[in-house]
Order: sequence, then C-alpha cells, then structure tokens
Amino acid sequence: MSSSTVAVPVPEDVAPVGVAQPIGAGIVTALVGFTSSFAVVLAGLTAMGATSAQAASGLLAVCVTQGVGIVLLSLRYRMPITLAWSTPGAALLASTGAVAGGWPAAVGAFAVAGMLIVLTGFWQRLGALIAAIPTEIAQAMLAGVLLPMCLAPVKSLPVSPAVVAPVIVTWLVLQRYAARWAVPVAFAVAAVGAGVDIAVTHRRLDWSAMAPQVELTVPHWSWQAMIGVAVPLYIVTMAAQNIPGTAVMKTFGYQVPWRAAMTVTGFGTVLGAPAGGHAINLAAISAALSAAPSAHPDPKRRWIAATTAGCAYLLLALASGALVTFVAAAPKGVLETVAGLALIATLAGALTSALAATTHRLAAALTFLVAASGVTLLGIGAAFWAVVAGLLARWILRAQETPAASPAR
Repeated sequence: MSSSTVAVPVPEDVAPVGVAQPIGAGIVTALVGFTSSFAVVLAGLTAMGATSAQAASGLLAVCVTQGVGIVLLSLRYRMPITLAWSTPGAALLASTGAVAGGWPAAVGAFAVAGMLIVLTGFWQRLGALIAAIPTEIAQAMLAGVLLPMCLAPVKSLPVSPAVVAPVIVTWLVLQRYAARWAVPVAFAVAAVGAGVDIAVTHRRLDWSAMAPQVELTVPHWSWQAMIGVAVPLYIVTMAAQNIPGTAVMKTFGYQVPWRAAMTVTGFGTVLGAPAGGHAINLAAISAALSAAPSAHPDPKRRWIAATTAGCAYLLLALASGALVTFVAAAPKGVLETVAGLALIATLAGALTSALAATTHRLAAALTFLVAASGVTLLGIGAAFWAVVAGLLARWILRAQETPAASPAR
C-alpha cells in the first residue's frame, strides 16, 4: 500500500466554520470509542492473567499510546487519522484465556504482534499474505472469538437481574433511536446500577487504587503464546481494524499513509506492551466520527477533530484506575454484559461476511465452530487452530469441487 496522500477536494459551498465543531466531534470520537469498548479490553487482559492493577495499567497504556499516535499522525499529515485499541484483539484474549508462561508470556506476545505490524508497513509481501487469507475464514474466526463474550449478557441476566436487565433494555432501545450512543449510555446505566448496589450492600472501594499508575512486566517469550496469541492477535488486528480502517478513510477521500500508520501503531504497541497494552491500530468504525462532514464541512480542517480526540484519550487515560476499581466492586456479570453488548454488532457483521458466499460456507462454519469452542491443543488457543482448520477444509472442499479432467475417450 502506498504512503502517498490524496488531495481532498473542498466543496465550493462550504460556509466558514470555527474550531468548535471539529473540537466537539473529536471529544465525541474519544468518548464513544472509550466507553463503548473499554470493558472488552479489561475482560481480555484479565482473562490473560492480569491483576486488577495490571489491567488498569494496560488500559492506561493503550489510551496513552493511541492518543499520542493520533496527535502525531493528524498533525503530520493534516488528515483526520484516528487510532483505537484492538477491540477484536481484546475479545480474542478473553476467549483464549491464560497461556503457558502466564501474564509475562502474554506481554511478550503483545510486543511480537506490534513488531509484526511494523514489519507489515515496510514489507509489502507480509501485508499481501494477510490480505490473502480468505475473507470468510478470517471473519469466521473473528465471529467464533466474539461469540462467548456476546453470550455474556444472557448468562449474566439471571445472576444480577436488577442491574443487567436495565442495561440490556437501554441498549436495545437506543439501537432503534441513537445507535451510536447505545453502548455508552448502557454503560452509564450499568454504572448507576452498580453504584446503587455497592451503596446498598455497603461494599468499600479501594480509593488508593484509583490513581493512574503503570505496572511494568518483563516480557517472557513462550512459543505457545507466540503462536496462540501473537499471530492471531496480529491477524485480527490487521484484518478487522487496519485494512477496514484504510477503506473507511478512503470513502471520505483520504488515503492513509500506510507505512507511517503501521510504524506508529506497531511501535506504539511494542512500547505499551510492558505496561499491559495489547495492541493499537487504525480506527475503523469510529473513524467516521472525525472524518465525516459532520466533523467539519471543509475536509482540510477535519484533522482538528482527530487531534482533539487524541488529546481527549490522554485525559481519559487518567480514569483507568478508577474504572477498574469500580468494576471490581460491581455486581458479578456487569462488566461482561457491557462488553458483550459492545461486540454484538461486530459479531453480526463477521457472521454475515463469513457465511454470505455459499461456495466456502462449510469451511467458514467449521472455522467458526473451532474458534468458538475455546479448545486448546499443545498449549495453543482455538483462534489459531480455527484458521488452520478453515484453510484445510477450504482446500479439501475446493479440490473436490474441481476434479481433474478425465482423459478423452
């Protein structure tokens, strides 16, 4: 992919607009991006073996690295380039669970995934290899990874009905009237419900843990974590975030500087890994909040929205410790409910892409089932084996569909 930029035409009828509009769009970008999926990040890091302090540090790390990355890219290229943490990657971590070597091995896998992202920016063949993975296989693997988390709201309902039920109802109603705010408002409802429950049951919060702090971990290199975490994390981050992110930006007339973007996000991931950050990447869904005309009528001024979003993420990073402390005291299932609701739309999109084409639907279904099973073989998680099973099934079935021509009689 080229690192050149495309000149964005300025509409002739654009009226003069101040900076208030793009600044407001940038704040909304950060708030929606943070509140709609931070629960997924915490669930993923915790499943990998992180303590509460390490999970809070990881959330802080991805906020800081993506915030700095957004500011650097948007100021350098004067484009509304926004970054995000890898939400599908966090869901992958949650479904994979602890690996051989524990949390230090997971941290090592995060760093390796970051180096692979950097390498992709400089070595086109690696990017082409990821792009060569059939869409139905990659999306089926993603859907299988997401399924266990998307089931969490249903499973949590009988556990904490008084808190979980209003959250689900709020999310469902807002999907009809204001889908963008469905998850953030559902999180607000969950916070209120959890706060009431904490007050009624007189549970105490650990105020000393609310201050933002960094918990550094020395990476450990485990081959099981490299294959079972680093490689799938790299694949889902590229296939579900970076490649779609460039496509979203292109729809608004922007050509993302590929090499620079991969360098910033890759090294950002490497630098954030010891603090617990799993991966950052180009924003995909939330990219439109800063790149669309609603951010500013003049395409050449929308970079202000992205820069504001980056600064807002740096401020939101300060809330990481408080969020983890509050979540730890909340009723069981509340965090999982918010995380699951945040991923349902992504699950629906992944299933649609995986099963839309009838030609390789069976291979995609097999990929989905293996990924959703959560099975671990040789210390390697289900996501890796799902891709292997899907590619093998696709190859066998395609060979059956195209038999060798029989000799002429």
